[in-house]
Amino acid sequence: MTKNILVVDDEQIIRESLSYILRKENYTVDEAENGKAAYDILLETNYDLVITDLEMPEMKGTELLEKIRDLSAQTATIVVTAYGSLETAISALRTGASDYILKPIEFDELLIKVKKLFEMKDLITENQILRSELQRTTEDRKIIGKSYAIRKIFDLIDSVADTDSTVLITGKSGTGKELVAKALHFTSKRKDKPFVVVNCGAISDTLIESELFGHKKGAFTGAVSDKEGFMKAANGGTLFLDEIGEMPLDLQVKLLRTIQEKEYTPVGTTKAIPVNVRFVASTNKNLPDEIKAGNFREDLFYRLNVVEIVLPSLKDRKEDIPILANHFVDKYRKEMNKPIKGISEDAMRVLINHEWKGEVRELENVIERSIIFCNDDYIGVNNLPSSLIVDEQEFNLSLTNSLEDSVKKYERDIIINALNSNDFNKEKTADYLNVGLSTLYRRLKDLNIEL
Repeated sequence: MTKNILVVDDEQIIRESLSYILRKENYTVDEAENGKAAYDILLETNYDLVITDLEMPEMKGTELLEKIRDLSAQTATIVVTAYGSLETAISALRTGASDYILKPIEFDELLIKVKKLFEMKDLITENQILRSELQRTTEDRKIIGKSYAIRKIFDLIDSVADTDSTVLITGKSGTGKELVAKALHFTSKRKDKPFVVVNCGAISDTLIESELFGHKKGAFTGAVSDKEGFMKAANGGTLFLDEIGEMPLDLQVKLLRTIQEKEYTPVGTTKAIPVNVRFVASTNKNLPDEIKAGNFREDLFYRLNVVEIVLPSLKDRKEDIPILANHFVDKYRKEMNKPIKGISEDAMRVLINHEWKGEVRELENVIERSIIFCNDDYIGVNNLPSSLIVDEQEFNLSLTNSLEDSVKKYERDIIINALNSNDFNKEKTADYLNVGLSTLYRRLKDLNIEL
């Protein structure tokens, strides 16, 4: 694809010479005589590259660079400067310019710089596409854990992913309901089609029907044009109705009909439109209680609840806490470019003993915060929020209540940490703990550690 370049210089001879050389290399080139004129053009047209002088009337090149950065992060820039203004060029690089070239301009050098710049941009774009595809097939459906409770979830996903049955995902906020919905989609036959998320609790009651089903022009005040809704956007794929318990009762009736009849009617029309969508819903509410309270339709509940996936709380899968914590450490140390190797044993014990009321989401937030404040190789207790330390102190005080219970709790934590360190290989774990394999199996049973 031909690259578009804008050349900006108040000297006509330089501007025309650059344009001539670049056009000979089959680039599409436009010209602007100063920064203000260039900015006006950029408001109307996107360019792959802007080559600009720094010293110009009306608007200097440095100001133009700032405006380009605000307009489009995808537009590369090369600044042209005299040798005596090299310091200005370096300053421009710090504010986002891609490269610079000195006057008098060597055209061969400029063409090499332009070619390399576009090659780098193409490579970055290709990597972004590949990374996006990789995330779509891995990260977007990556559920972390090896506990018995979470492995049951994996089995359920494998069983129902390739069907068109509706699925209701229940569990506390922060347990990963959207991750399960993504896993259902991206391991199904619909994986190459859209996965559309509708947060039923985040859209006002007056707008949610229009957002879901779309509307025709003039259907209501403010409907100045036709609008396609989430239902149309998800056609062929999966529609994930997050927090379905927040959906208004009158819309629940229309959703039920859509699921049953496989068609929907946009607001402002009577014409039904066929749709091929797999419905997945989630809630942190007790829907049977909501039905009794008159807040949720019983017929819709049974239509959604063909298969129910109940997500366990962290307190029911404590052996997954070290795995999750280390996963988040790996994620955020890469994002923040910090050479953190892991979590200290004392800090890990605090994490395991904490009551995670915010579930996995709270754990992730704690790890992210800890990495921000950690300047050592390992996250220590001092890097954790003070609320966790208070919980740990209270836990330690509770150890005096019963020696037997305290010993069991301590032994359970040691075994879970050892299993995690040895990738849940029981033979390696037994060697690591310097006990026989039969002893390990007996302790797993006695301490109710399910694998």
